[in-house]
Amino acid sequence: MNGTEMKNVKQRTFLSMVKRNVKLFFKDKAMFFTSLITPAILLVLYVTFLGNVYRDNFSAGFPEGFSLSRQVIDGAVGAQLLSSILAVCCVTVPFCSNMLMVQDKITGARKDLLIAPLKPAVLPVSYFLATVASSLIVCLAAFGLCLGYVHAVGWFYTWGDVLRLAGDVVLLVLFGTALSSLIHFFLSTQGQISAVGTIVSAGYGFICGAYMPISGFGTGLQKVLSFLPSTYATALMRNHAMGGVLQQMQSEGVPEEVVRGIQKALDCDPEFAGKTVAVPEMYLLLCLTILLLLGCYILVHGIAERKQRLP
Repeated sequence: MNGTEMKNVKQRTFLSMVKRNVKLFFKDKAMFFTSLITPAILLVLYVTFLGNVYRDNFSAGFPEGFSLSRQVIDGAVGAQLLSSILAVCCVTVPFCSNMLMVQDKITGARKDLLIAPLKPAVLPVSYFLATVASSLIVCLAAFGLCLGYVHAVGWFYTWGDVLRLAGDVVLLVLFGTALSSLIHFFLSTQGQISAVGTIVSAGYGFICGAYMPISGFGTGLQKVLSFLPSTYATALMRNHAMGGVLQQMQSEGVPEEVVRGIQKALDCDPEFAGKTVAVPEMYLLLCLTILLLLGCYILVHGIAERKQRLP
């Protein structure tokens, strides 16, 4: 077998491993429905319990005697709900999708996969890409569901806004996959999977500012959270979700100072060391974080593979 044929065999083997992981995820009803039902539950909870709270907060932020149309208020609430749900789901869903990596350890399937004469990075990258593919299917479906809700209550998006939001979904899924891959590497039991899944599902929405804006936290906690990439992931999603409705508010006569106050209150303009972090800087920070997490994940995976293959 010449070099070209060997390369083609390795490529087919790699693609087969990715397809195998994606198929197993959708075949496992527990993993699939757990990841799929999370966005739907969050949407119902937000609309049922937090919608009126958000609506009252928006109304209270305007000058006395000033009023906006119901559509603009509902559109602002819908945009905040959309950004909050997607900011959480795009990170928590990969934690569900990536459970297969740990289950392969539990069942011994990982040892069988290591028998193949592949480069050390092939197996971890196949898990990574399969998790990205599975998570994107779920998160883009959730994105469509949220867009349907926003369209029903108050639509102020252009196609450019929708594309930017879709790009944010992809970027946050990559971030969630890289983070979950590194954490899941160190898990080896079903109990550990459940514990990590519970902690992430319950706590991530708070530390990233999705459930409650970080601007409402204490000064000390705000400084601590400013060091976390999750803060800027949520801020990026919030900027693109709220941009259209904030422009509509200005066109209806809302003072620019009030609009800036709303942006700050919703974490659209996060600060680090007293300086406002711009959107391009958020993109750069998230991309560097993804590369760092992915590099660490491949590194520890490669070290573990070499130890297991040693006689």
